[in-house]
Amino acid sequence: MELNQQQNGILDSRSVKTSHHVDSDRGIDGNKKIKGRKQQTVVDVLGLPLSIAIHEANIHDSVGAESVVKVMAGRFPRLKKILADGGYRGETLSDTVKKTLGCELSIVLRPDESPKKFSVIPKRWIVERSFAWIENFRRVALDYEFHSESSLAMLQIAFSVIMLKKLVL
Repeated sequence: MELNQQQNGILDSRSVKTSHHVDSDRGIDGNKKIKGRKQQTVVDVLGLPLSIAIHEANIHDSVGAESVVKVMAGRFPRLKKILADGGYRGETLSDTVKKTLGCELSIVLRPDESPKKFSVIPKRWIVERSFAWIENFRRVALDYEFHSESSLAMLQIAFSVIMLKKLVL
């Protein structure tokens, strides 16, 4: 990989149910009917995490994504574009990405020709694959942690194990 090569990121979120032990930072995702937390994740084109943020599930994706973008500030100078789905539309998030990271937010929508038929959206499947990888870890498949900071640490440990396994294989 050349030093001047541009880098892309892919942004998405997933709602995770929390156990009955959790008492803080919890909400209800009305769209998915899940009581718990939402994990905002930006991955690179290999599916490895660039940044992760956790917040209540009742916060809309475009609002919650600002926290994950602010965590990335100054860390990825080669980042030129972040791909996201239609839930991240809006000038506020686009302006935040431009001002904080100096890159553009590109919204990738589903093709209109067949809304009832499943179709793979280019590049967007990478972040979904990353979510499938971490579902294999019991501690992050269901959120058992009392504090969201502990939940973030468990998610980072799960991604670290994934990256270590990829180095070994």
